[in-house]
Amino acid sequence: MAEEAENNDKNAPVSIKRAHGQEQQIKMDVLDMVNRAEDPFAIIYHLVKWLGEFSGEPSYAKYVEDQIRAVYGLALQHVKPMQDELDEVEARLKRIEDAYEKPEFTEEERIRIGFAIQHHKENIERLKVLIKQAKADHTKMVIKKDCPVQQK
Repeated sequence: MAEEAENNDKNAPVSIKRAHGQEQQIKMDVLDMVNRAEDPFAIIYHLVKWLGEFSGEPSYAKYVEDQIRAVYGLALQHVKPMQDELDEVEARLKRIEDAYEKPEFTEEERIRIGFAIQHHKENIERLKVLIKQAKADHTKMVIKKDCPVQQK
Protein backbone atom coordinates (compact mmCIF):
# COMPACT_ATOMS: atom_id res chain seq x y z
CA MET A 1 0.00 0.00 0.00
CA ALA A 2 2.82 2.44 0.88
CA GLU A 3 4.51 1.47 -2.35
CA GLU A 4 1.35 2.23 -4.32
CA ALA A 5 1.05 5.66 -2.66
CA GLU A 6 4.68 6.35 -3.49
CA ASN A 7 4.08 5.45 -7.15
CA ASN A 8 1.09 7.80 -7.28
CA ASP A 9 3.19 10.78 -6.12
CA LYS A 10 2.98 13.21 -9.04
CA ASN A 11 6.16 14.98 -7.97
CA ALA A 12 8.24 11.82 -8.12
CA PRO A 13 10.78 11.79 -10.96
CA VAL A 14 9.92 9.57 -13.89
CA SER A 15 12.45 6.83 -14.41
CA ILE A 16 12.11 4.54 -17.40
CA LYS A 17 14.78 1.88 -17.57
CA ARG A 18 13.96 0.19 -20.88
CA ALA A 19 12.13 1.08 -24.06
CA HIS A 20 9.32 -1.06 -25.42
CA GLY A 21 9.35 -0.30 -29.15
CA GLN A 22 10.20 2.69 -31.31
CA GLU A 23 7.44 4.89 -29.91
CA GLN A 24 8.64 4.32 -26.37
CA GLN A 25 12.23 5.00 -27.41
CA ILE A 26 11.37 8.41 -28.83
CA LYS A 27 9.47 9.24 -25.65
CA MET A 28 12.53 8.31 -23.61
CA ASP A 29 14.78 10.32 -25.93
CA VAL A 30 12.63 13.44 -25.55
CA LEU A 31 12.42 13.10 -21.77
CA ASP A 32 16.18 12.59 -21.61
CA MET A 33 16.78 15.68 -23.78
CA VAL A 34 14.49 17.77 -21.56
CA ASN A 35 16.25 16.52 -18.44
CA ARG A 36 19.61 17.49 -20.00
CA ALA A 37 18.13 20.96 -20.69
CA GLU A 38 18.77 20.69 -24.41
CA ASP A 39 17.58 23.43 -26.69
CA PRO A 40 13.86 23.11 -27.57
CA PHE A 41 14.71 23.41 -31.27
CA ALA A 42 17.03 20.39 -30.97
CA ILE A 43 14.20 18.43 -29.34
CA ILE A 44 11.75 19.39 -32.08
CA TYR A 45 14.27 18.48 -34.76
CA HIS A 46 14.94 15.11 -33.10
CA LEU A 47 11.21 14.39 -33.08
CA VAL A 48 10.60 15.38 -36.69
CA LYS A 49 13.63 13.44 -37.83
CA TRP A 50 12.20 10.37 -36.14
CA LEU A 51 8.74 11.06 -37.60
CA GLY A 52 10.24 11.38 -41.07
CA GLU A 53 12.05 8.07 -40.75
CA PHE A 54 9.05 6.36 -39.15
CA SER A 55 6.69 7.58 -41.88
CA GLY A 56 9.12 6.93 -44.73
CA GLU A 57 9.48 10.66 -45.49
CA PRO A 58 13.09 11.54 -44.57
CA SER A 59 12.82 14.96 -46.25
CA TYR A 60 10.20 15.98 -43.67
CA ALA A 61 12.89 16.79 -41.09
CA LYS A 62 14.76 19.08 -43.48
CA TYR A 63 11.53 20.85 -44.39
CA VAL A 64 10.65 21.45 -40.72
CA GLU A 65 14.20 22.58 -39.97
CA ASP A 66 13.98 25.13 -42.81
CA GLN A 67 10.62 26.34 -41.50
CA ILE A 68 11.98 26.68 -37.95
CA ARG A 69 14.84 28.80 -39.25
CA ALA A 70 12.51 30.99 -41.29
CA VAL A 71 9.78 31.46 -38.69
CA TYR A 72 11.59 31.25 -35.35
CA GLY A 73 14.98 32.42 -36.54
CA LEU A 74 14.44 35.19 -39.05
CA ALA A 75 10.84 36.18 -38.25
CA LEU A 76 10.76 35.77 -34.47
CA GLN A 77 14.46 36.45 -33.90
CA HIS A 78 15.37 33.36 -31.87
CA VAL A 79 19.16 33.15 -31.75
CA LYS A 80 19.57 29.35 -31.91
CA PRO A 81 18.05 28.73 -35.38
CA MET A 82 19.97 31.70 -36.80
CA GLN A 83 23.21 30.51 -35.18
CA ASP A 84 22.67 27.03 -36.65
CA GLU A 85 22.18 28.58 -40.08
CA LEU A 86 25.28 30.76 -39.65
CA ASP A 87 27.36 27.70 -38.74
CA GLU A 88 26.16 25.88 -41.86
CA VAL A 89 26.79 28.85 -44.15
CA GLU A 90 30.31 29.29 -42.73
CA ALA A 91 31.08 25.59 -43.24
CA ARG A 92 29.71 25.72 -46.79
CA LEU A 93 31.80 28.84 -47.52
CA LYS A 94 34.93 27.00 -46.38
CA ARG A 95 34.17 24.10 -48.74
CA ILE A 96 33.51 26.49 -51.65
CA GLU A 97 36.76 28.40 -50.97
CA ASP A 98 38.67 25.11 -50.88
CA ALA A 99 37.09 24.08 -54.19
CA TYR A 100 37.99 27.44 -55.74
CA GLU A 101 41.67 26.57 -55.34
CA LYS A 102 41.39 23.44 -57.52
CA PRO A 103 43.12 23.87 -60.89
CA GLU A 104 40.55 21.94 -62.95
CA PHE A 105 38.00 24.79 -63.11
CA THR A 106 37.68 27.00 -66.16
CA GLU A 107 37.76 30.78 -65.84
CA GLU A 108 33.97 30.92 -66.23
CA GLU A 109 33.52 28.36 -63.44
CA ARG A 110 35.89 30.36 -61.21
CA ILE A 111 33.78 33.47 -61.80
CA ARG A 112 30.60 31.62 -60.76
CA ILE A 113 32.37 30.15 -57.73
CA GLY A 114 33.58 33.66 -56.88
CA PHE A 115 29.97 34.90 -56.96
CA ALA A 116 28.98 32.06 -54.61
CA ILE A 117 31.83 32.99 -52.24
CA GLN A 118 30.74 36.63 -52.23
CA HIS A 119 27.09 35.69 -51.66
CA HIS A 120 28.04 33.45 -48.72
CA LYS A 121 30.18 36.19 -47.16
CA GLU A 122 27.30 38.67 -47.43
CA ASN A 123 24.90 36.14 -45.94
CA ILE A 124 27.30 35.49 -43.04
CA GLU A 125 27.50 39.22 -42.26
CA ARG A 126 23.71 39.55 -42.46
CA LEU A 127 23.23 36.63 -40.07
CA LYS A 128 25.81 38.01 -37.64
CA VAL A 129 23.96 41.35 -37.53
CA LEU A 130 20.60 39.61 -37.02
CA ILE A 131 22.02 37.42 -34.24
CA LYS A 132 23.58 40.43 -32.52
CA GLN A 133 20.26 42.32 -32.71
CA ALA A 134 18.32 39.31 -31.41
CA LYS A 135 20.69 38.94 -28.46
CA ALA A 136 20.40 42.65 -27.67
CA ASP A 137 16.60 42.53 -27.92
CA HIS A 138 16.50 39.49 -25.65
CA THR A 139 18.69 41.27 -23.10
CA LYS A 140 16.37 44.30 -23.21
CA MET A 141 13.34 42.07 -22.67
CA VAL A 142 14.97 40.36 -19.69
CA ILE A 143 15.98 43.68 -18.15
CA LYS A 144 12.51 45.14 -18.74
CA LYS A 145 10.84 42.05 -17.28
CA ASP A 146 13.06 42.15 -14.17
CA CYS A 147 12.53 45.88 -13.52
CA PRO A 148 10.08 46.54 -10.71
CA VAL A 149 7.03 48.53 -11.73
CA GLN A 150 7.10 51.98 -10.19
CA GLN A 151 4.21 52.68 -7.84
CA LYS A 152 2.34 55.99 -8.13
